[in-house]
Amino acid sequence: MTALFALATSLLWGLADFGGGLLTRRAPALTVVVVSQSIAAVVLGGVVVATGAWSEAGPRLWFAVAAGLVGPVALLSFYKALALGPMGVVSPLATLSVAVPVSVGLLLGERPEWTQAAGIAVAVVGVVLAGGPQVRGAAVQRQAVLLTLVAALGFGTVFVLIAEASTTVTGLFLALFVQRVINVLTGGAALYAAVRRGAPALPERGLPWNVLPAYAFVGLADVAANGTYAIAAQHGPVTVAAVLASLYPVVTSLAARGFLRERLRAVQAAGAGLALVGTLLLATG
Repeated sequence: MTALFALATSLLWGLADFGGGLLTRRAPALTVVVVSQSIAAVVLGGVVVATGAWSEAGPRLWFAVAAGLVGPVALLSFYKALALGPMGVVSPLATLSVAVPVSVGLLLGERPEWTQAAGIAVAVVGVVLAGGPQVRGAAVQRQAVLLTLVAALGFGTVFVLIAEASTTVTGLFLALFVQRVINVLTGGAALYAAVRRGAPALPERGLPWNVLPAYAFVGLADVAANGTYAIAAQHGPVTVAAVLASLYPVVTSLAARGFLRERLRAVQAAGAGLALVGTLLLATG
């Protein structure tokens, strides 16, 4: 179950990050974060009401509040980095987020078997190579690297916090809702401050209605990924769940190949293969 939900996490995050990166090329990153997370908050609010998840409120929700404060910083940094591109700079470095939950798991006493340890090493190397890392170049690329490192630290922290926010499915709905509400409040405050400084809140031609489904997809896929990761981390070793969930850059790279016709370099193809081998080792360990 851990492997299945963690792989679902990587698929959802990979597609959400790809969509968020594309939207940020046409609209301010803060606007993408606020609009996508607002849509997700509304949907989750309906789910919470329908399932009666309010009854699950308790001290653990503070983990969701903390995740909601950290999340917008990570998302904003990541979307800006994706907009600066190329994705070969951003995607592989984002896998460093796995260091946070893996470290926490090891500190809590988790000790993966040798096959799992080998799978972790192979998968991480494969994901880095799958992004086709290009860390040399113009100042814009160096800025993308810095933003991605900030995002990776934030994502890793959210991994840990959201896994602790609830122990039940309905409680998880409530935790994700609280996290999104805090996301919107934090991102909205940052957007308001940016507008006060003269930054645009919307694209030059406004925000057309026909693009809202794309924002909804990004927000809901991100929510679903947080949920599947929480389930994966609660039903198995955090070290395994975190590494399998970190395969999302492979999905982002493949999406760029399929939709943007970005060509996969030899190192990327090799990296994707190694990531698959690492996944098999983790799943069978």
